[in-house]
Amino acid sequence: MGSRLPRGAHLEGPEGTALRRWLALGLAVLLAAVVIRVIRSPSPSRSTAPNILLVLTDDQSLDTLPTEPAAMPWFQSQLRDPAGHWLWFPNAVVSTPLCCPSRSTLLTGRYDVHTGVRDNQEGSDLNDTNTLPVWLHDAGYTTGLVGKYLNNYPFGGAPYVPPGWDRWFAKENSNESTAYFDYDVVDQGVVRSFGDAPEDYATDVLGGAADAFLRGAPASEPWFLYFAPNAPHGPSIPAPRYAHALGGFRPPMPPPRELNDVRGKPGYVRAQPPIGPTALETLRADDLAERRTLLSVDDVFRELVGTITARGELDRTVIIFMTDNGFEFGQHRLQSKRFPYEPSIGVPFAIRTPWTNAATVPDLVSNVDVASTIAALAGAAPRLPQDGISLAPLVYGRAPPERAGVWLDWGGDAVVPPWTGVRTARFTYVVNADGTEELYLHASDPGELRNLAGVPRFHALLERARSLRHRLAPAGGGG
Repeated sequence: MGSRLPRGAHLEGPEGTALRRWLALGLAVLLAAVVIRVIRSPSPSRSTAPNILLVLTDDQSLDTLPTEPAAMPWFQSQLRDPAGHWLWFPNAVVSTPLCCPSRSTLLTGRYDVHTGVRDNQEGSDLNDTNTLPVWLHDAGYTTGLVGKYLNNYPFGGAPYVPPGWDRWFAKENSNESTAYFDYDVVDQGVVRSFGDAPEDYATDVLGGAADAFLRGAPASEPWFLYFAPNAPHGPSIPAPRYAHALGGFRPPMPPPRELNDVRGKPGYVRAQPPIGPTALETLRADDLAERRTLLSVDDVFRELVGTITARGELDRTVIIFMTDNGFEFGQHRLQSKRFPYEPSIGVPFAIRTPWTNAATVPDLVSNVDVASTIAALAGAAPRLPQDGISLAPLVYGRAPPERAGVWLDWGGDAVVPPWTGVRTARFTYVVNADGTEELYLHASDPGELRNLAGVPRFHALLERARSLRHRLAPAGGGG
């Protein structure tokens, strides 16, 4: 994988100049469409409930959409098409930036303190008898999961199919070395093994299974497909056909002084070793590997949408694209996730809706909203109290409910101590285990380099942020 630029990060030199020009062009195209606030079509009745495709990548970074050269050329072309139907959300975050907690939140609409899944070892603690697929199945949907379910599935036990899924093709994820080759899949409860031949490349195998689900889905009832490839999770291994793609491209990197700027950060961040020239080049190589790995995801995505179109169903299908969390590759000397900074919590997020025009939507959205949104579209009532909001109004061209912010938290481990906070459209506020408070303004400091928590003239804002954190904290959330 590789370096990640926070939204609006500063770059220096010829590479930075070129990137800024391209980002300005891309932003102009994305902003060409105005967010539509007038309803275009009534919400569907239960008899006309839309099909829903949810595509969830793994650890995809913000700097891969949009980017040039494109890491997902087909998908990026769709996002940039003013005549298309894609809504792009530049203010999308995940409440807990780690795979298993984020995926559990996505399936329930609940924060990690409510799901009981607070790290990658606790997936078996999720109550899978009361999740989104159960609600949809009971509402008349044909449901399918293809790809990654929860980390360490099947949790050391016998292969099984969780409730609510009609089609189950779940990749086992006990070892990162099997992310792309030499892995097992639980196919309707039966284990199938795949090797290291080019045709065994995991993204392609999963894509074939997802496409088969779409081709075989009954036309008489709506379907829900959750497609979740491992890509581009590290170690990022591109499909053989893309092993040398994007040749000659050197991914841009923030200047070393920005990568190593840890002023105002908590002790565990300040203790990280500085990133030197050798580490910088490794980050650049990892960045290129991530982009190459995403090319096959783009191929599958295009194929799935093509199959939906061939079935004559694109005009009644909602498509949601996101990733489970971002990744910190060098910013603040950090090279992982679980951090409260934008490269970890910020994610690419988009929705294709047949009922509105293309638009960039500035509203703050989160993975905690996904279950509520899909349930509302399907006419299925969630059977759990929802910590998020439904974005279904946006799908039909209306404004969603107003929100003050999104709760953020990490329960802590041996490497990254606990923290809690809030993300709003204007700022991020965090309280760390060592007592360090952090306050960053997005517009003026996209790289989150200047902690304003101790600056006297921002004391009033700090007090408001403290109050909001307490107000949004879920029961048991440590607010």
